[in-house]
Amino acid sequence: MTTTETSRLPFYRLAPGIYGPLLALTRAAKKDLDPALVELLLIRASQLNHCAFCLDMHVTDARKAGETDERIALLSAWEEATGLYSPKERAALALTEAVTQLTQGFVPDEVYDRAAAHFEEAELVRLLALITAINSWNRINVAARIPVGASLAPTGAARIPVGGAS
Repeated sequence: MTTTETSRLPFYRLAPGIYGPLLALTRAAKKDLDPALVELLLIRASQLNHCAFCLDMHVTDARKAGETDERIALLSAWEEATGLYSPKERAALALTEAVTQLTQGFVPDEVYDRAAAHFEEAELVRLLALITAINSWNRINVAARIPVGASLAPTGAARIPVGGAS
């Protein structure tokens, strides 16, 4: 999808030194994680942060990774959609929500322990880095009003979207 809407601030053009490291963090965090699970987590954080740019990108990428329209559509109600998401996916989604919202100022032990029961320590590190990265992308894109379909790459940089090839 493309748009003629312009951003509030050409953030990535003005700050190319931020784009590259954030993209590198995102790619490193995705390493060895299931691509479909990654996209579900990126969508869920982007829903919570109201980032239309990232939602558009990651819904497209989720479909490419084999996700069904039903699972994508019901992601905002994953807790009520019993049987649609595996216990491992549910644990990762709960962790994503806890890290994204930090409503109590911390990630509850029960949420962390639930994720730790399904993921090895190295995977947990990557999950936490992935959730941190998408929250950074979301916050920048929302604050700068990056429109759906815009290219994030700074002028002269490779035009690879955040969810693109690693």
